[in-house]
Amino acid sequence: MNGRIGRGRSRTRTRDGAPLSPGARRIIRLNNGFQLLFNLLWWMPVFYEYQRQAGLTDGQIFGIQSIYYLAFCLFEIPTGLIADRIGARNCLRAGAVVMTAANLVPVLTPNYSGFLAHFLLIAAGRSLTSGAASAYLYDGLRAEGASAHYLKAEGQARALGLAAKVLCWPLVGPLMDLAHPAPYVLSAVSAGGSVVCAVLLPRRNAPDCRARGGRSGPRAAGTVRHEAANALRTVRARPWLALVMVQGVALFTLARICQVNLFQPILFAHAVPTSAHGAVLAAMTVAEAVASARPHWLTTRLSPVTWVSLLSLVMAAALAGSTLGGPWTVVALLCLFAAVTGFGYPLQRKLVNDAVPAGAPRATLLSLESIVDRAVCALVAVAAGGYLSAGRLDDLLWHSALATAVLLAVLHLLLRRNCEVAHGHTLRANPAQNGATIRIEQRN
Repeated sequence: MNGRIGRGRSRTRTRDGAPLSPGARRIIRLNNGFQLLFNLLWWMPVFYEYQRQAGLTDGQIFGIQSIYYLAFCLFEIPTGLIADRIGARNCLRAGAVVMTAANLVPVLTPNYSGFLAHFLLIAAGRSLTSGAASAYLYDGLRAEGASAHYLKAEGQARALGLAAKVLCWPLVGPLMDLAHPAPYVLSAVSAGGSVVCAVLLPRRNAPDCRARGGRSGPRAAGTVRHEAANALRTVRARPWLALVMVQGVALFTLARICQVNLFQPILFAHAVPTSAHGAVLAAMTVAEAVASARPHWLTTRLSPVTWVSLLSLVMAAALAGSTLGGPWTVVALLCLFAAVTGFGYPLQRKLVNDAVPAGAPRATLLSLESIVDRAVCALVAVAAGGYLSAGRLDDLLWHSALATAVLLAVLHLLLRRNCEVAHGHTLRANPAQNGATIRIEQRN
């Protein structure tokens, strides 16, 4: 591997040098298209002003956002189960159709009820795809003998989506001046394109939908309750999986809170004018896109688990460090924060997918991870609102860094203990096993 994580020899070769099959290339291309179009929300930079022009008050706008986060957590519970029962590909299709309809609602009903329905449908559409998309890509590549290419494929899809946002978001203002509903109409068109990508995904490369008996197709046996119980049993039986999921909470929460809740307050605190906020956000997006496409730059001298923890600590330190410098320092630290986020997301996705055992309800487990992430994020958002109301932004950033360090220190102790217990069982079962094998297991 030449000291790199998941590096392939060419654009169409896996890590071991074997060329990617046509099926694997098709999965990657369609996944790239789906992720780009599904997540290309043209209205994102202007939705606050758009709703104000529609007559909504600040209380109504932020109230809708609170309901959105709560709805997302609630929708994640049944949609992950649905994905494992009807098939990830069918779930992706359903999510894309819901997202298309969601983006048309504000055009047809530009009032409080319309925007509330819009965000509830957004939550439903995104929850339908949050676990299913990753599960389909992971198992699809594995079925094609290209599982080593998953990390690069996940990062590449994210990078292309971010690059599209950089190119499209600066056009939203002028387009809205020409046609006021344009941001939502274009978002609906993009989501419609993701429906096409989901329809074209090959059925035979969806082993995530196999029943336990080895048959292809959606799970036909069992109830939703059985699937949920199976997922919980898997987490209890696999402490490593549970710990890896919790480790990703720091990464997701820091990224979400900064990019959604604290981005503008941090810039305002350092007198960065509002007119420059779009340029700063574009620079951050470029940094994240470049890093998302290159997780293989991280060397294998450290395990992926250690890398995720270190990247989370760097993110927390960047936010805390923004309290010490001037405007240019803050912008540089925010771009560093975004780049580190780009490295961390695909690596964390691969860690969780690798920890899911064969035959387990993968989409359900990935949705469970998403529920945990967003539940913690919702709690932190409430705390952040309290800090900001009291004018204690600097305290919030430093306390976040400290809490992240403590959480990751405790998790690493638990991860090390779990690893030692697992290796002890292995040695007792096979005393002749040598140290080289143990070192390989430790990396996994």
